[in-house]
Amino acid sequence: MGGFFGNIEVKDCVNDLFYGTDYNSHLGTKRAGLVTFDKEKGFTRSIHSLERDYFRSRFESELEKFAGKSGIGVISDTDPQPILINSHLGRFAVVTVAKINNTREIAEELLAKRMHLSEMSANNINQTELVALIINMGDTFTDGINKVYKKVKGSCSMLILTEDGIIAARDALGRTPIVIGKKAEGYAVTSETTSLPNLDFKPIRDIGPGEIVKIKADGIEVLQKPFNKCQICSFLWVYYGFPASDYEGINTEYVRETAGKVMGEEDDTEADCVCGVPDSGVGTALGYAEGHKIPYKRAVLKYTPTWPRSFTPGNQSRRNLVAKMKLIPNEALLKDQRVVFCDDSIVRGTQLRDNVRTFFEYGAKEVHARISCPPLVYSCPFIGFTASKSDLELITRRIIQDFEGNANSKLDLYATTDSPQYKHMVEEIGRRLGLTSVKFNKIETLVKAIGMPKERICTHCFDGSSYFYAENENDNKD
Repeated sequence: MGGFFGNIEVKDCVNDLFYGTDYNSHLGTKRAGLVTFDKEKGFTRSIHSLERDYFRSRFESELEKFAGKSGIGVISDTDPQPILINSHLGRFAVVTVAKINNTREIAEELLAKRMHLSEMSANNINQTELVALIINMGDTFTDGINKVYKKVKGSCSMLILTEDGIIAARDALGRTPIVIGKKAEGYAVTSETTSLPNLDFKPIRDIGPGEIVKIKADGIEVLQKPFNKCQICSFLWVYYGFPASDYEGINTEYVRETAGKVMGEEDDTEADCVCGVPDSGVGTALGYAEGHKIPYKRAVLKYTPTWPRSFTPGNQSRRNLVAKMKLIPNEALLKDQRVVFCDDSIVRGTQLRDNVRTFFEYGAKEVHARISCPPLVYSCPFIGFTASKSDLELITRRIIQDFEGNANSKLDLYATTDSPQYKHMVEEIGRRLGLTSVKFNKIETLVKAIGMPKERICTHCFDGSSYFYAENENDNKD
């Protein structure tokens, strides 16, 4: 996915920028970048790969070269960024949290207008550079950002560092969050509320879908009011959101525990204990333990010092190895036990299958899986939360292919809770993964736990219900 942080203060911004950006590290594992602006030195930028090291260790030795009272930073799962531009709008830097499905189409349009692309990596188009070039086509920053909203198929939130402030623009349908924090010395703007409190910033408000604001050390100017429609990603609360973070004022861990409690209350499976696959399955497991009236035990633990999230490597064998290395079962708590374990989701199923086999090898009598979200029937075209390249990487689609002879057949029925097709698919998932039983959270339970109207939450990966932003579809609020 990716995350960003920006701050503008009456004092030097560098330390807050460094640590604030670091608090977004759980959102990406590929690249990171920082840029500051100083009236004397101008823009100072640095970009590093995170594939073999962590953010802090890559940037800490360079902090002395940065200076200024404003800056932006990014943890990226896509392109090298920030991008620096010198244009009729002035000099500016931009970072994005985005998934752009039509990069080739946009690039061809720009090239036809005799513009050029310079930030090529492994023959891939840098989508943040595309965003910067589109912005530059506008008469103003607001005009340029709206051109981005209209051209991009997918999602795009951004921070723009100018010589006199930070412009923050949230995706036109609000698929990814942006929150503003304030302290006496100035303001911060970030993807994660957890970036703020330890730096003494107090969250003051979320930026709305399509809203554009300009932030200075002494105040906030609204350049464009929020749009009416919202499709914030429900997977924030299921998986990649940090447990202590709030999105739209709704806490991640609260949602996980609430949904888990309902699952526990509705489940009639006899079991001795419940555990959560760390970290994103723990909240659901705690709620399940309360609802089902069985003890919560740490029967599987994550070795945290060196192993980040495991699904992001592009190579399947590497993903499997990382998943195996970071999770350590506790034999003393598994032996002779009927164990329920909670996990956030099942994407490919390969990691889970290996975990189940290990639990049985460590002496578990029964292994039941309870999954925090509904089955992933549709690939996400809006946010890059997996490294999947094809629908057939989803275990659900492979099963549908085997059942129907066509991976795209009867998807609406397979996505409908308790339909005959749904039940048959879930039963087959359990069989292929070697589980005693498997149950998924209902979409209705997840939506109720989040507490927002369903039409304002994107649940596309579960039921295919969302849509791309289109011109005139999303008018401004009155």
